[in-house]
Amino acid sequence: MSEIRRPTLIASVQRALRLMEAVAAHPNGAPAKRLAREADLPLATTYHLLRTLAHEGYAARLSDGVWVLGERIGALHGQSRRQRLLASIRPALASLRDELGAASYFSMLQDDEIRLIDIADGPRTPRVDLWVGFEDAAHATAIGKCVLSQFDDDGRRDYLSRHPLVDLTPNTITEPGRLLRSLEPCGGLLFDREEYALGTGCAAVPVTDATGTVVGALAISCPPGRLPRIAGSAHRLRATAERLERALTLTP
Repeated sequence: MSEIRRPTLIASVQRALRLMEAVAAHPNGAPAKRLAREADLPLATTYHLLRTLAHEGYAARLSDGVWVLGERIGALHGQSRRQRLLASIRPALASLRDELGAASYFSMLQDDEIRLIDIADGPRTPRVDLWVGFEDAAHATAIGKCVLSQFDDDGRRDYLSRHPLVDLTPNTITEPGRLLRSLEPCGGLLFDREEYALGTGCAAVPVTDATGTVVGALAISCPPGRLPRIAGSAHRLRATAERLERALTLTP
């Protein structure tokens, strides 16, 4: 019988993590002696670890001598939420990519800006060349137009007042009135017909939260000649949008 190989563990890392858990258990902070007891560590080791964590920004000693989590923990938490979000939405994007044979995209409205969150592409389903940030090209993308279509009149005017209608291709709509008229969905979809990049068309559907408020958009990109076929698969985009809505609801 072959011997089961156990993973190599680094004891100092284990001790540091136990100590951070002990610090986190005290919202108002705790002295080193108490932390050492709760983490089952020698006091000298606890002091060495706390000083190291403080140097790296993961712990801080307050004026009354108690220890709390450092500022870098907040940055980790923010990145952790983004990673959990990606883990919950990427399977849906990948599934849509494989179903339709087209790269798929998900954007969210964050701080009043339309930001691209994730893309599922591949060798046979290349993404569009992102030569201009989506937050600066809402007027020229299906994703951006999809989100704008959910705004009320005041919201659209405010957004367009902050984002010039830059001419990206000969097909880009740069006249505000014409753009607003183009925000009427066709078969439930909004389209970009080579308005962002020549040789690429896109179709998008909105993604809303549990209250029906728009939070973003789901889109695919493909050669312009395939857009009629994609329009015939609008139900697949809507089903994926509903899947994303459930994933967003369940992501803490």
